[in-house]
Amino acid sequence: MTERYEGSFFGRRKGKPLSPRREDLMARELPRLALDLTGPAPEDLKSLFGADVDTVCLEVGFGGGEHLLHRARSEPRTGFIGVEPFVGSMAKAVAAVVDEKLKNVKLYDDDAVNVLDWLPSASLDLAYQLYPDPWPKMRHWKRRFINEPNLSRYARVIKPGAEFRFASDIDTYIDWTLRHCRDHPEFEWTAGTSSDWKQPWRGWPGTRYEDKALREGRVGRYLTFRRI
Repeated sequence: MTERYEGSFFGRRKGKPLSPRREDLMARELPRLALDLTGPAPEDLKSLFGADVDTVCLEVGFGGGEHLLHRARSEPRTGFIGVEPFVGSMAKAVAAVVDEKLKNVKLYDDDAVNVLDWLPSASLDLAYQLYPDPWPKMRHWKRRFINEPNLSRYARVIKPGAEFRFASDIDTYIDWTLRHCRDHPEFEWTAGTSSDWKQPWRGWPGTRYEDKALREGRVGRYLTFRRI
């Protein structure tokens, strides 16, 4: 297993046992759908996909896959790279991609840092990080994926003028992200009014983490940063 470090993906990689069908799909189909990081990335990421796509988007930590799959279905001309280290979530996404014959999705089941370091410079038209693990205890804040080195990784691969979008229901992580992006020379917050960060983006399908937050009395915040 890849060594874990500050700003990497921490946490439980396996949960409940997979069904026999999903075990089979993971063994047969994930290798076909997964990014191969053993060689250099193609100069044009659009060539990764079985569909003809015009733009390429990255989602880091797609969780239950609600957002990733919704976008892939509704935007067939966009190629989506989804990163998720947890086996149950990845198996769910693999099953949906196979069952629905989605050809505009590529997947990666380990640390997002590996993907960010592999991607060519200025190759992404959009990047998302939605409801990441907030590590709410102060002594664990160093484990949050948003930090200066990882923002520099994002900045390298996002095209100038394109967006990095972040959502969370945890106030300390919202403040943390705003502060880190404010201090980073290659990002600027695009909000002009409160509705720009209180309302989700157009076409937002919701996620199970957002639903859980609402049930527990928390509200999501939706931050958009432009790559300068």
